[in-house]
Amino acid sequence: MRIAVLADTHDRMPATLPGKFASADEIWHLGDVCSPAILDALRTAGPPLRFVRGNCDPFDEWPLTLDFELEGFRIHLAHIPPTAAPAGVELVLHGHTHVPRQQKVGDAIFLNPGCITRPNRGAPASWAWLELRRGRSIGWDLTALT
Repeated sequence: MRIAVLADTHDRMPATLPGKFASADEIWHLGDVCSPAILDALRTAGPPLRFVRGNCDPFDEWPLTLDFELEGFRIHLAHIPPTAAPAGVELVLHGHTHVPRQQKVGDAIFLNPGCITRPNRGAPASWAWLELRRGRSIGWDLTALT
């Protein structure tokens, strides 16, 4: 599976971005969406959308976290990164820091696609492609916004 991963759009997203996601199998937004219009725009790309609520999202009905299995990987999506992965989770994807991350913490891999609208600490405006194939190591390709 090829998943487009983004975070921290903060109610701003380049109009061309959803078109880049049309070839994805899924799209994941890791919080601080700030407006349902952003989710609507992402849905126009076509692939299924998973998203979590960030600390700037005022919609209590949006989930704070999502836990699921895909291609044999146990995955946890959150906006604010936990200090450790939940029990049994192999991949933790988060936003919040506006800084890209690919780091092994205990038995889990923590990934952050960075921020498209307001990157932090000299990081480029970015999003990422996540490749998941059962029985293989993950692929993580950070993509600078162009």
